[in-house]
Amino acid sequence: MAHGLPRVRPAGWPSAPRAPGRLAPGPDSPSRPAPGRAGDVVVNGCCRVWPSAPGGTFGDVAQIDLLADSLVGDWLTLPDVADRLRLPPSRVRQLLRDRKLVAVQRPDGTLCVPTAFFDGNQIVKGLHGTLTVLFDCGFDETESLRWLFTADDSLPGTPIQAMCEHRGTEVNRRAQALAF
Repeated sequence: MAHGLPRVRPAGWPSAPRAPGRLAPGPDSPSRPAPGRAGDVVVNGCCRVWPSAPGGTFGDVAQIDLLADSLVGDWLTLPDVADRLRLPPSRVRQLLRDRKLVAVQRPDGTLCVPTAFFDGNQIVKGLHGTLTVLFDCGFDETESLRWLFTADDSLPGTPIQAMCEHRGTEVNRRAQALAF
């Protein structure tokens, strides 16, 4: 009891505490492995993995399919991203958690970010906003990459090319139209 008030557990909480390091699945979520252990589970048709990264776990990361992998072209590993942005690896992981960047597990098992997401030593202007719009439309990481790297005749070119050419407003309009 704190301050003389009894402890009340919210509805749906287990009556006894769980073992340390175990997550309780939510009512509509699939069972997840314990943090710190690598594992796979399918969520909404996309394979999610919980890789163990130096310094802690990383959260769920989509595994990319061969079609999307071929659309993207060049990739950077997370240490390469940290070097390019001149940031510590922990800050790169924070950018991924904040969805300012998207990393996917490639078919060879490495966790990578598309090289096209960078303009020199910076993230392409407007990428975070476009990713937010796509995720709000219900896209997952792989679908977002496919959309960003698929040619659109109305732009012309791909949405990521248009963003690199500072035409992000056009890209966001098209992304917002996907929600309807």
